[in-house]
Amino acid sequence: MRPLTYLPMLAAGAVLLSACQENKPGTEPKPGESAVVEITTPSGTAMVFVTGGSFTMGSSKGSPDEAPPHKVTVSSFLMDKYEVTGAQYVTAQLPNPSRWHDNPKNPVEQVRWRDAKQYCNERSLLEKLKPCYNEKTPDWDCDMTANGYRLPTEAEWEYAARAGIDGDYEFGGADKLRQYGWFAENGEQKTHPVGQKKPNRWGLHDLYGNVSEWCEDVYSATYYQGSPATDPTGPPNTGADVRRVIRGGSWKASAGQCRSSARQGEKTGDSDACFKTDYSGFRCVRRVTEAELAALKAR
Repeated sequence: MRPLTYLPMLAAGAVLLSACQENKPGTEPKPGESAVVEITTPSGTAMVFVTGGSFTMGSSKGSPDEAPPHKVTVSSFLMDKYEVTGAQYVTAQLPNPSRWHDNPKNPVEQVRWRDAKQYCNERSLLEKLKPCYNEKTPDWDCDMTANGYRLPTEAEWEYAARAGIDGDYEFGGADKLRQYGWFAENGEQKTHPVGQKKPNRWGLHDLYGNVSEWCEDVYSATYYQGSPATDPTGPPNTGADVRRVIRGGSWKASAGQCRSSARQGEKTGDSDACFKTDYSGFRCVRRVTEAELAALKAR
């Protein structure tokens, strides 16, 4: 790998870059190509720059809510290399709600959807970025143009998980899943420190297991029948009992539930004092400006 020259528009503070080959924005990555640049943010979080492109979202071979397969284009974004850990959660001055506290590198879980959004805002403030979520609105509305952190859209999550590969798993078949994720067959009924399994070809860990991950979108089993072709953000909120999308397998999931196109809808837990989902966590993303993209391409 050749070193990169960093121009200081990517984030406030010093940012450490290491890189693999990068595709041009707007092109679909080919199998075996890397579309990422790894950075370390001012708060010490490892992230991956994922070049935007087009892919086939969904599957005709899975559950009915995964159909129909449809072409989607997503813009470039930064995504956490690992699931947010208990240690990171506490650093944002939020109490760790996790069932497993034995290792601070375990992914945070038993976290409500709104709590995950609060972490995104707190982390944005730590790095002097504009928070995405308006905490004064009932649904904590998301400003998708802000440069702070937020939860990934469902489309961004699947695009990152597929990493340019059209299949159930980007690494091949379910027989290799043990190498890439903690799930029911090897999870030992608990979470594990992040990053112990192999990353996908774009350098992202634990997308196929450990904990499932909250996404920004409202869940609808029929959304794919008419979703937008560019940067979809999910259907509108229809009421108090709305479910939000969670993606990716967990320590208790079957191999089928770990597929890149598998979808689930989970209640947010915002009004439930007894909310406990020890299989759900999250990771953060943020969009990058044209100037930031130019800085990366000018290396």
